[in-house]
Amino acid sequence: MARDNAPEPFDAVDIIRLKRDGSPLSVEHIDWIVDAYTRGVVGDEQMAALAMAIFTRGMEPAEVLQLTQAMIRSGETLDFSGLGKITADKHSTGGVGDKITLPLAPLVASFGVAVPQLSGRGLGHTGGTLDKLESIPGWRADIANDELMEILRGPGCVVCAAGSGLAPADRKLYALRDITATVDCIPLIASSIMSKKIAEGTASLVLDVKVGSGAFMKDESLARELATTMVALGNGAGCATTALLTDMDTPLGRKVGNALEVEESVEVLAGGGPDDVRELTLALAREMLDAAGLRDADPARALDNGQAMDTWRGMIAAQGGDPDADLPTAMHTHTVTADQDGYLATLDALAVGVASWRLGAGRARKEDPVQPGAGIELHKKIGEPVRAGEKLFTLHTDTPERFERALETLEPGWSVTDAPPRARESVIIDRIAVDRTAG
Repeated sequence: MARDNAPEPFDAVDIIRLKRDGSPLSVEHIDWIVDAYTRGVVGDEQMAALAMAIFTRGMEPAEVLQLTQAMIRSGETLDFSGLGKITADKHSTGGVGDKITLPLAPLVASFGVAVPQLSGRGLGHTGGTLDKLESIPGWRADIANDELMEILRGPGCVVCAAGSGLAPADRKLYALRDITATVDCIPLIASSIMSKKIAEGTASLVLDVKVGSGAFMKDESLARELATTMVALGNGAGCATTALLTDMDTPLGRKVGNALEVEESVEVLAGGGPDDVRELTLALAREMLDAAGLRDADPARALDNGQAMDTWRGMIAAQGGDPDADLPTAMHTHTVTADQDGYLATLDALAVGVASWRLGAGRARKEDPVQPGAGIELHKKIGEPVRAGEKLFTLHTDTPERFERALETLEPGWSVTDAPPRARESVIIDRIAVDRTAG
């Protein structure tokens, strides 16, 4: 890698041409271009061209691994070896009503496992974990590394923003992909997620890879390919990694928004909450606890007896929040009612997510503010009986002029039929892990 006044060993145009023409990039090519882009030697327009070449031509597994490693080396890494606790983490590819991190992190931490959960903000129709937690008065997303370690030694879990020193090459590249239509590219998604998670230094990782209308991956075969790629990257880097493929055709839970989802998460921590949220929380907890060597732990009991709730309260307080404070509520509501008897037959996750975003729960640009109380309550889930005049949805916002566009989006996303639809057996589609018997 060139430094000071030494000549650069490669030309970005040659590397772009190689990938454009379908050739694999060498270790040296990938290492150099990631480093040169981080230093500003390679411009945004050149990296955008390479991203599009990767989007159209793909990458071989060895290339994806090298790209991931190069992005890790672009910045700092965290080291939890001095904690005296086993670490475990979880990452979701994002969905509608996906509040799972909120009950999951304290649930796993309540068994003595350290959970350093570096999370993000919402963009578009998918909600951000940090936006949700910031609806709690006083809660802080920005935590310095020394404070992070202190909280992990205490309550045992932290949900916070990733520091600027973690995989800075990925931060630059992700911002570029977002404006060049190269976000939904498996090699780039996999290397982006895993470079940050591996740099984070956790001993194990469970991936929640969502598939369906409200997910980035609409197609199950592509979601499976992404999950398999990330599991291989994690295990190849020494981080024990598994993945669950989960359904995102319909929203998780009955509340979509920021404060609304915090409310529902607290219900789960109190032993209640919607069945699908509880099911997925427990499934991911079992994966994390198993990876930490606690195969006999009973996460369901920890939800029901208050053990997880105690850890939640400690985590919120440690990050400046008041776990007893009232959550913000929207100033205006609008209720949608059924016009016939029957059963709720469809409830499209994307329609609900976009409607919630239009109410003010999400942002179109990363610098946009969000309304903490905005969102949608789902009074009925797919398969439940409905009577004419009964509530289906309640829309929440501080700006009532948003109702019209939100309703335009939501209306085609649901239907009531005379006959009950086929019920979804489980939110979990499959589990993906390394085949330890192969070879």
